[in-house]
Amino acid sequence: MDFGSINISELAGFIAVGFVAQLIDGALGMAFGVISSTLLISLGVPPAAASAGVHVAETFTTAASGTSHIYHRNVDWRLFRRLAIPGVIGGVLGAYVLTQVSADVARPFVLAYLASIGVYLIWRGFHYPPTHNPPKVVEPLGLAGGFLDAAGGGGWGPVVTGNLLAQGTEPRRTIGTVNTTEFIVTATISATFIATLGWEMFTTATLGLLIGGILAAPFGALVAKKAKPKILLVFVGIVLTLTCAYGVWRALS
Repeated sequence: MDFGSINISELAGFIAVGFVAQLIDGALGMAFGVISSTLLISLGVPPAAASAGVHVAETFTTAASGTSHIYHRNVDWRLFRRLAIPGVIGGVLGAYVLTQVSADVARPFVLAYLASIGVYLIWRGFHYPPTHNPPKVVEPLGLAGGFLDAAGGGGWGPVVTGNLLAQGTEPRRTIGTVNTTEFIVTATISATFIATLGWEMFTTATLGLLIGGILAAPFGALVAKKAKPKILLVFVGIVLTLTCAYGVWRALS
């Protein structure tokens, strides 16, 4: 990347997108990959290159976000261990598949399923229970989340956070744990993309997303700590439903 040729106004726009995307992601456990990948693809970046660029940026933003969540004690380390290994395996497989074949056929069906999870979370937020349930299905979510995150340019948060919350887990610690685990998964996905595509995907957009995401990371973790669980559930449901509905529309149009 030639840093001397960077357009400052263009970079500032990507920094703003990265800041907003990471603020939402850090607070609600999803959206950075979806928002950033959608933007890059809409500008004409090939899906594999867009996903690779976003994951390179996310390696740094998730490190900052995870550190912030650890500082605010938002992490369940037992859940972290159950998610990390399956997530890494799924991420490597998804990155390899995206560089070889298109996963667009299955994407609308996955997004439709996640949108239904979002609607359920909105309902559950308005009927928030006083107790939390330990998750029964964890490892398969990590595997599926890692695979779809790499293959689709975003999906770790919607798949893992959305389904864990649907099982009745505590919102604050679920969001913090999923965000912290995402660093391990994203670093593995990025390494796989670099090995197959090289460093060409590191563009002005990637740099802007990286800077904006790092700046926003501490604020997202703080919001997750301070916000009421009922409010978190409702907003997670809204973001999940809207982003997935838009993804379905874009995939079918």
